[in-house]
Amino acid sequence: MDFIVNVAPAPNEMPPAKTVDGKEVPIDPEAPTSLFVFKTTSEHHVGDVLYFKVMSGKLTENQDLINQQKQTKERVAQIFVNLGGKRDKVAEMYAGDLGSTVKLKDTKTGHTLTEKGVDWKFPEIEYPEPKFWTAIKAENESDEEKLASILYKLHEEDPTFLVEYSKELKQMILRGQGEHHINTMKWLLDNLYKIPAQFVPARIPYRETVTKPAWAQYRHKKQSGGAGQFGEVHLVVEPYEEGKPDPTGFKFPDREISLTIKGKEEFDLDWGGKFVFYNCVVGGAIDKNFMPAIIKGIFEKLENSPLTGSFVRDVRVIVFDGKMHPVDSNEVSFKLAGRNAFDLAFRNANPKILEPVYEVKVRVPSENVGDVMSDLNTRRALIENQSAEGRYTIITAKVPLAEMDRYSTTLSSLTSGRGTYTMRFSHYAQVPPNVQDELVKKLSEQNANN
Repeated sequence: MDFIVNVAPAPNEMPPAKTVDGKEVPIDPEAPTSLFVFKTTSEHHVGDVLYFKVMSGKLTENQDLINQQKQTKERVAQIFVNLGGKRDKVAEMYAGDLGSTVKLKDTKTGHTLTEKGVDWKFPEIEYPEPKFWTAIKAENESDEEKLASILYKLHEEDPTFLVEYSKELKQMILRGQGEHHINTMKWLLDNLYKIPAQFVPARIPYRETVTKPAWAQYRHKKQSGGAGQFGEVHLVVEPYEEGKPDPTGFKFPDREISLTIKGKEEFDLDWGGKFVFYNCVVGGAIDKNFMPAIIKGIFEKLENSPLTGSFVRDVRVIVFDGKMHPVDSNEVSFKLAGRNAFDLAFRNANPKILEPVYEVKVRVPSENVGDVMSDLNTRRALIENQSAEGRYTIITAKVPLAEMDRYSTTLSSLTSGRGTYTMRFSHYAQVPPNVQDELVKKLSEQNANN
């Protein structure tokens, strides 16, 4: 701290702070009051403690300020000067001072507070992307809800620690800056919050698609006492490609199909990719009012693929024929018929598993390039570029997410802690055939156990 006091410039010697819209705010005690909240901690008997910098003006006890993110009023009842874990209550602070306060309703890390009539909003802190991820679950199922609440609280204290529940993967996913970062969080859970938890491998968000056209038909028929159920659907499944012309017909070894398009619907899927549906039924074989039910049945399979239970993307489905019953046909019948016909056709359309691929940029000391490159090659990496940056080398590669497990730990070991990397999602790509065979078996077992 003495070094900072002696060497670093005083706040009033720094350039003016800038708001998100580029306006300069001078560090001036005579200017309107504004604060920037840069950190939050939680204390058992106190609640949230918010740490701030007075960006301009003068702050006093019981001063009313406006939260610029929420547009709500906050009363700063008490202000403190901090020294480690010690807080000394003070009556006022001036531009450039660091302090803390408690019992604010809506204010979080990264928020700006200003006096009324001022619309300044300071840029939020840009945190590094997480480099390590794992799944976590409470040892006792009864603690799951409590565990999630505490993890979200830890995220508020440390925004570089991310937590989310993935409905797709059915796991609570933790992301952090490294294995030690995540282990620190677990230590807090075990020793401070007394909730035993386990780390388990995070599942990979695979996708599935088809690589050739295939057709199938399915008849749903059920009779039990009163009104029965009847619906029959004939359809084709084929790959979707951007700019591909609408289908006019298909020639299969066992059937030739000519098409007349009566309707077309395109869906941008929440998990990426597209689903295109064609109604090519002629002669009233299926009433058009049953088409939404068929689409609904297909969507159930798009969300739970026939092969591994993953999401399906980039497919076109053409319903070209079927049958109805004047009494027993209803929406449920055609939903089930559509779902099962899609299942059969999908399995015959040479389905492929797609895996998420990330662009990884690794910054390593030049003397460690060989070891790092060898390790990346074992992770099915496609090396795209190398460039020099002083005594360091930047390696750019495309790497499947499944191969990046615990990479931060490995890179630290290979470079004695001097290597760093960033990664961002690039695209989905087909997995190699030998990897797909292993995945189908593994993912099918996982789904059977869920």
